[in-house]
Amino acid sequence: MADVAQLVERRFVVPVVAGSIPVVRPSGFLDMNIAALVLAGGKATRFGGADKAFVPLHGRPLIEHVLERLRPQASPIAVSANGEPERFEAYGLPVLPDAPEFAACGPLAGVSAGLRWAAGKGAEFMLTMPVDTPFFPPTLVADLSPGPSVAVYQGRQHHLASLWPVAFGPGLEDFLRRDTKYKVRDALALCGARQVHFTSLRDPFVNLNSPQDISDFG
Repeated sequence: MADVAQLVERRFVVPVVAGSIPVVRPSGFLDMNIAALVLAGGKATRFGGADKAFVPLHGRPLIEHVLERLRPQASPIAVSANGEPERFEAYGLPVLPDAPEFAACGPLAGVSAGLRWAAGKGAEFMLTMPVDTPFFPPTLVADLSPGPSVAVYQGRQHHLASLWPVAFGPGLEDFLRRDTKYKVRDALALCGARQVHFTSLRDPFVNLNSPQDISDFG
């Protein structure tokens, strides 16, 4: 089997600009069944180990800001998180833990669990969004469609602001079973994700990683 580097070389990533320049997409793309996954399983070390999903911004937990923007764009929605799922009970969403065999694979373990769940829901694509990224565009699903695709702002690829093909689930699991480094960038290349470039005065995919970030945007 070809290694990751060889597979990546075979992919052609096509840049598209969203925001200021209309993106031409196939008619009927809004009819596609697109699920969404909030990635809330990271360790918030800069917050002293606090559960980042519940860090307040403008008086509300970060997860509420993310869900507010996701709900008009995609359905169904799930949360990727380990630990006690009851802490998300108020949101009425399924909480997906990482599979034990992928416990050391970082955020891709969450993506893998999400793709399994989305396949069971009959979705064609799944949008991922980190819980600490509350300012993403309210038109993100439309901007990224058709997938697979990933958001880019000023040359920086935001790997987890992406639209994954649900059919890639088994391929991602195979990738995670390899003896290699589990880079999200490589997984996106393997599924053929194209880059969609966003233009705005501020980075809409900025991560709020520390109390100072919360203060700056509060």
